[in-house]
Amino acid sequence: MKADIHPNYREVVFQDISSDFSFLTRSTMSSKETIKWEDGNEYPLIKVEVSSASHPFYTGKHKIMDTGGRVDRFRQRYQRGK
Repeated sequence: MKADIHPNYREVVFQDISSDFSFLTRSTMSSKETIKWEDGNEYPLIKVEVSSASHPFYTGKHKIMDTGGRVDRFRQRYQRGK
């Protein structure tokens, strides 16, 4: 293998900003931010918007956004055809 062509594979903390859930794993991603983890060591911090702690598929909390009664209008149109 060639030297100095592979990214640095190290331990990194990923933090879900919507649910404040964090986990330590290994990654090649880099960040200027760091966080002190439970073991007392400092690790690079990568902030993510969605993780298994906040995604509706994994939490079972599906939301139906009804803006302006769109669902009701669709149901009314569908009922007229019957």
